[in-house]
Amino acid sequence: MSEVVLVYLSSIDRPHAARTSRRALFLVSGNVFALGAVSLITDVSSEMVTAVLPVYLMIGLHLSPAAYGVVDGTYTGATAVLRLVGGYVADRARRRKVVAGLGYGLSAVAKLGLLAAGNAVGAIGAVIAIDRTGKGLRTAPRDALITLSTPPPLYGRAFGVHRTMDTIGAFAGPLVALGILTATAQAYDAVFVASFCIAAFGVLVLVLFVRDRRGEQPPKHTVAPSALLGLLRMAHVRRLVLAACLAGLVTIGDGFIYLLLQRREDLSITWFPLLAVGTNLSYLLLAAPLGILADKIGRLKVVVGGYTALMLVYLLLFGPIGGWPLLVVVLALYGVFYASTDGVLMALAGPVLPEGLRTTGIALIQTGQALSYVLSSVLFGLAWTVWGPAGASRIAAVLAAAVVLVVAVLLRGLTEQKA
Repeated sequence: MSEVVLVYLSSIDRPHAARTSRRALFLVSGNVFALGAVSLITDVSSEMVTAVLPVYLMIGLHLSPAAYGVVDGTYTGATAVLRLVGGYVADRARRRKVVAGLGYGLSAVAKLGLLAAGNAVGAIGAVIAIDRTGKGLRTAPRDALITLSTPPPLYGRAFGVHRTMDTIGAFAGPLVALGILTATAQAYDAVFVASFCIAAFGVLVLVLFVRDRRGEQPPKHTVAPSALLGLLRMAHVRRLVLAACLAGLVTIGDGFIYLLLQRREDLSITWFPLLAVGTNLSYLLLAAPLGILADKIGRLKVVVGGYTALMLVYLLLFGPIGGWPLLVVVLALYGVFYASTDGVLMALAGPVLPEGLRTTGIALIQTGQALSYVLSSVLFGLAWTVWGPAGASRIAAVLAAAVVLVVAVLLRGLTEQKA
């Protein structure tokens, strides 16, 4: 595969980056584009399943909000420690592509497990754990490969382009699932089989087109357990991890957001998957522009703006407006939140992490965020049960406002640090 898809860039200094940014909006390497293609295909597969999961569990299987919170936390964070394991192994063996491929393959196989799970909540939870194990293994090596394929001044741009491609898949997934369900008279097995086939194709694209960056890394023996402990001794790494944990603690998750919208507006279950489509459309349109903006004005400003948008989402869920204006505004702001935080936070972290432990450092940050998300989902489910959905949402908004201020203080001046 050609190393360059849009414009070739092997190395570039900051003044030249400033000059070329006006001439080339999406200046990324072929490796970033290939990784984006893998994520696009994989997200079509995963979102086919996840778009219908919340309504299936709470309405189809009649789970309580508290029980759904436990399942939702499991879905995103229960295997979060494997992010750290996968990141460390990828750095230690200098085989980031192999570890990422293992994660993608595991998630693909998990789609077939849903066929055997049936209506058993325990079996569904086990399959979800396997799927998330795959995600935990692949995320940090993938993001590290993006940073290793891009000059630091363009990290925001690279992650923005990657997340844009990723979100195209997330946008298409619910639509594909809706089409399959319509054509097969609500045959969920057909969705699961199609999801597996699409995921398997994503693994094939990874194998054929993504290039590893082994030759640019330090010798294997330099990536030792003592080096991992050394990461935690770095003040700026601890600040990043703490900020990520706080951010995860106030992120209640897509399922809860969409369920709250569905209940307030009494939406038909048939249209429930389209709520995810609305968010993903906003994310798709904004990921690359906000990534480029982050490179220009500062990544921390964009991250803080994203969590401010999340706070507004919580407030608007039971605010003064309703009907289609509420749906449009909430889903748009929720997309702004994702576009401003998902890749931009990794772009913020990349320059201050040692290159030889880049994957491990990213995994450490993502693990802290994911583990906090487990607690967030459980606590929000309990708050919904005790104080009702409106009370729980307002509490989440207050906590999000506090976290915005704390994260701004923690990460201020971070880009000036050198690993």
